[in-house]
Amino acid sequence: MLFLYNILITITALLLKFVALFNPKIKLFVAGRKTVFKTLSLKINGNDKTIWFHAASLGEYEQGLPVIEKIKEKYPSHKIVLTFFSPSGYEVRKNNTITDATVYLPLDTKKNAQKFLKLVHPEMAFFIKYEYWPNYLNELHKLKTPTYLISGIFRENQVFFKWYGQFYRNALNTFTFFFVQNELSKKLLNQLNKTNVIVSGDTRFDRVVTILEKNNTLDFISTFKNNTTTIVVGSSWPKDEELLIDYINTTTQKVKFIIAPHNIKSEQIEKLKNTINKKTVLFSEKENKNLADFEVFIIDTIGILTKIYSYANIAYVGGGFGNPGVHNILEPATFGVPIVIGPNYSHFAEAVDLVNLEGCTSINNNQELSEIFNSLITEETHCKKKGGICKNFVNKNKGATSLILEKIATLNTKIEF
Repeated sequence: MLFLYNILITITALLLKFVALFNPKIKLFVAGRKTVFKTLSLKINGNDKTIWFHAASLGEYEQGLPVIEKIKEKYPSHKIVLTFFSPSGYEVRKNNTITDATVYLPLDTKKNAQKFLKLVHPEMAFFIKYEYWPNYLNELHKLKTPTYLISGIFRENQVFFKWYGQFYRNALNTFTFFFVQNELSKKLLNQLNKTNVIVSGDTRFDRVVTILEKNNTLDFISTFKNNTTTIVVGSSWPKDEELLIDYINTTTQKVKFIIAPHNIKSEQIEKLKNTINKKTVLFSEKENKNLADFEVFIIDTIGILTKIYSYANIAYVGGGFGNPGVHNILEPATFGVPIVIGPNYSHFAEAVDLVNLEGCTSINNNQELSEIFNSLITEETHCKKKGGICKNFVNKNKGATSLILEKIATLNTKIEF
């Protein structure tokens, strides 16, 4: 089976080179991997002590960031190597200041895995949430490198739990320990006779809690809000925007809107702006404008959404009408903001929990969106109650990072500080 897998990876590599000629994202995926080994050889030498973290994309990086930060504190003499699989993670965080080397993960061939591990020679390896690359895991196992899955999550429909999933079940055998998000994940691993597992929770809760310790002030947002009830729309997609625009254009409520679309390509931003019949301003054109005069503020830049949530009275988080589903709801939740999302959220445990707790409301259509927005705008006590549920939920679930670090300390008594 490993032989067939390696053939498939080789074929995939060839196909990607062809697709890269026509697809900008795949072009980044292919081109970015050409310089990985050269970059590593420049930044890591044979005498360095290193620790390796792998994240599929941006979400997994954010999830693993609290552990990366604490590991860096605990092992200050070690260099931290971070790899990404996806361009959407690497291109955004390639210049981060927390790691010593950030690169794409070379495709999972045996040759790549051996060359990568020879250059990096990690004393520990961490995979964040998922991604199980058999060749990398096998080579780590051969080198007896402690390997951990953090914030892992498992579902019954995954290949590990199918009759034909033995190949990937073998990959799980290479992990030293599993830190999973929930009891179901632990139960599923126990069914595979994995006892090296504990429920540590989701490290994203620890990350969002630290947001409150930072300066989240944005004077231009304060000026725009002007003490008016404000709905912040984060990471919206066109389907979200269809419903939202209908509400924005027809509502008689005294309310302002800040929209931070997932895609900020100029043509899509212009199209969005042109569909709104209320006074609208873009972030890119805000200079020399009296922002308090506007009703809608479109954020056509990245990197400030988290701070913007601190000004929200209500948050709508996008992605819930697409696949794989809703974006990060924990950022507005940590500010104690009631949240509205689309119907596709079942793959996100925190969204399921918050919907059940009624801090977050899932809507399916224009009427439901209008009803919940109007209710939250006009009933202050109701709005504050839902926001309080969100804030308490975040605080109740923090602490995963400390648990992980404590356990790792007992498993790695030979690792030098």
